[in-house]
Amino acid sequence: MRLHKTVANILVYVLITVVAVIVLIPFFWMISTALKADADIFAWPPELIPEPAHWENFSKAWNAMPFNKYLANTVFIVILGMIAELASETLVAYGFARFNFPGRDIIFFVLLSTMMLPFHVTLIPTYIIWNKLGLVGEFDPLILRAWTAWGPFYIFLLRQFFLTIPTELDDAAEIDGASPLDTFYRIMLPQIKPALLAVAVFAFKGYWNDFLGPLIYLTDMNKYTMTLGMYFFMGGVNEAPQWNYLMAISVIIALPTIALFFLAQRYFIEGITFTGLKEG
Repeated sequence: MRLHKTVANILVYVLITVVAVIVLIPFFWMISTALKADADIFAWPPELIPEPAHWENFSKAWNAMPFNKYLANTVFIVILGMIAELASETLVAYGFARFNFPGRDIIFFVLLSTMMLPFHVTLIPTYIIWNKLGLVGEFDPLILRAWTAWGPFYIFLLRQFFLTIPTELDDAAEIDGASPLDTFYRIMLPQIKPALLAVAVFAFKGYWNDFLGPLIYLTDMNKYTMTLGMYFFMGGVNEAPQWNYLMAISVIIALPTIALFFLAQRYFIEGITFTGLKEG
């Protein structure tokens, strides 16, 4: 029995290792290309570890365009967007989880149904609304939308986590004279930190990697984000890119998301797994 368990564990670890290597091959290839000289990029057989490694490709690529400005714009959008999403969607999820009101289940069902709508279906109507408000060309369409609790998946995730918290805590807080908002901020929020961190990671990834939103709404080059800057850095659709420089910028853009996931991995996984423990 113990031998069978050991063999099974070995097979699982081997399978995980193989899958991890397959997943990581593109990232390692991207780093390898970023460190190559122009003449070595398409050399055959390919050289996985460049010799010598051209680390200056990173600084040359970064200084080829105003990526300092693009980074500041991206961080500005990411921080405000994350704050807006966490604030608005947590309140909405708390309402669905803790308050009984007419039509609650129907409204929640309709909210989840919006996940079935492709983004492109609402693209033109949304653009028309922002254009009528005179906000096209500004950061506002990329940030203000988050205050409308526009992420049904995040609301579902947070609601499910709220449902795992015993209602006796609410009753005890009410007996002590706490208002619903006091209960929310002082009791509920500390209990759902893993779920909040999971939503924060998702939101960070979404805003950091967003390309279509900035492409549609931002018209001033000084307001471009990192993804837009990389697109025009590679020549848009008209010019062939310098692959080593392009890969260098791609590595820089990918690193924050990778680092955030590894730093928040334990809480992130806990926030995802705990959402299915209790049904409403």
